[in-house]
Amino acid sequence: MPYLTPTLVKRASPHRTDITWNDGHLSSYPSWYLREKCPCANCVDEFTGEPRVKPGSIPASLERNSVAAVGNYALNFSFSDNHGTGIYTFDYLRRLCPCPQCIPEGLKEPPWQVLKPGTFEV
Repeated sequence: MPYLTPTLVKRASPHRTDITWNDGHLSSYPSWYLREKCPCANCVDEFTGEPRVKPGSIPASLERNSVAAVGNYALNFSFSDNHGTGIYTFDYLRRLCPCPQCIPEGLKEPPWQVLKPGTFEV
């Protein structure tokens, strides 16, 4: 398989980033999903590799603020929750692809707003 690289990274909306790959595959990533899968040391235990971000804890309303290339091998995203330390290698991003071909069962979208513990809704 050839080395996979993005040929186009497009902000489809504040809540979605589309990546077209050099093999023609299109990946469309919800912002909450990218944030939930952040590979940085704050989000993944360095020793066990276990995620520290619980599924469903990132609201669907999260926005991607920016994206930047990291060398010729990765992308860095910053989000509206002020998180932006993850380096997403091209290989990792492709493995995360949430399209119906890659994840036939689809993604379970979290609530639009995730309430913090101790928050009351009236």
